[in-house]
Amino acid sequence: MKDRRPAALSATELLSAYAARTLSPVEVFRDVADIVSTREPTLNALWVNDLETRPQALLDAAQASERRWATGAPVGPLDGVPVTVKENLARAGVSMPSGNAGVTPVLPTRSSPVVERVEEAGGLIIGSTVMPDWGMLSSGVSSLHGTTRSPWDHRLTTGGSSAGAGAAAAAGYGPLHVGTDIGGSIRLPGTWLGLTTLKPSAGRVPLDTPYLGRVAGPMTRTAADAALLLSVTSRPDPRDWTALPPERLDLEVLHTDPPALPTTLSATRVGLLLDAGCGTPLDPEVRAVVEAAAGVFASAGAEVVPLEPFMTPELLRRLDEFWRVRSLVELETLGAAAQDRVLPFVRRWAEASRDVDGRELMRDYAAILAIQQATVAATEPYDLVISPVAPMAAFPAEWPMPWGDADEAMSHIGFTAPFNLSGQPAGTVNAGFTADGRTVGLQVSGRRFDDVGVLAALHWFEQHRPESAQPRWPIP
Repeated sequence: MKDRRPAALSATELLSAYAARTLSPVEVFRDVADIVSTREPTLNALWVNDLETRPQALLDAAQASERRWATGAPVGPLDGVPVTVKENLARAGVSMPSGNAGVTPVLPTRSSPVVERVEEAGGLIIGSTVMPDWGMLSSGVSSLHGTTRSPWDHRLTTGGSSAGAGAAAAAGYGPLHVGTDIGGSIRLPGTWLGLTTLKPSAGRVPLDTPYLGRVAGPMTRTAADAALLLSVTSRPDPRDWTALPPERLDLEVLHTDPPALPTTLSATRVGLLLDAGCGTPLDPEVRAVVEAAAGVFASAGAEVVPLEPFMTPELLRRLDEFWRVRSLVELETLGAAAQDRVLPFVRRWAEASRDVDGRELMRDYAAILAIQQATVAATEPYDLVISPVAPMAAFPAEWPMPWGDADEAMSHIGFTAPFNLSGQPAGTVNAGFTADGRTVGLQVSGRRFDDVGVLAALHWFEQHRPESAQPRWPIP
């Protein structure tokens, strides 16, 4: 810890230092503010930068946290830890444009459940992070915000739609960041930025606007931090009528020193999915990294079993069509001038569904149900399923999608989207690098509701992956 600046420390390290009084929340606040002021003009991760808009209020909050830690009375498990939240997670009085220059931003009068839980726990929210138009791109390209760039290499994408959250996590804008995910929007930045992330079980984290497949989850640099953030954000809220019953998650196993995790996986059955069954072919370099990661599990005694694909091109096509119609409905609520301000790629993608009638849309919905059924049935025999996150490594930052400006539908989410629809937890952890240095993540998914099992597996892999797979974070 001594050779790293405060902003580069994990949340669990910060909390230990606060308790030992070897580091102050004020010192951390100032160091994070320094990194943000230096890097934000290039990275473009923040829609609302509270460090600029209300610096005194944040300093006052950090000083109050410092006083509480001095008396051994923190207000909650995140007291004094910097946090960001994605711009589509409501903060009272902060506008929500959903990355789109064509919409009239919503101005919420009450914060979302995620934000309320973070604030109750003492988290220091330093800003709202950017996203592409309506969250319907896997990049950081937005008609409102411009282009968000990778802290690893400014020429490369962050992934999306939780683009700003991913950039903030990798760049050292504090340790804890909350993204949202409807088809891969947490895990795609995870693989292209080397992060440890979790798309929680459906209903695990309460939302004020739940929707089929949508979740909010942690984007961090360690699994222990992801577990810490989930323990806060998963607390109940009556506004989410789809929420799971309140449950105390046994996450302490990740917080012991050393972690109380097994060194052998002899009782663990792991499915290895290397063919999504649809979409873009898997890049050989990505495949090699995932196969090597499977070898790490196998060397610890896990039974690693090849898993046959359960998605099909037709199922993925129909999911894409369903989302196009949904976005077309949103597009048509806008006036002509406002529609012209929507990112052209997103507008073309949505307008391509104009001829879809009600019967076809019901067939699309039936396909979604089929994806749910197939995913649960195929993965149920395994304790964990490991796979690529995406078929490719990071692409140029200016491209809206991994193939550029062409319309290839959603051909890159065959590994991620099924777990949104089935509601199963799925996370990412960096597993290696391409020959030119781009990060490659491993997706780890679990049985329904086993968020703790997935987090434990991510944490285990962090401790057992080869040194060559360890990220050297691009934090000055």
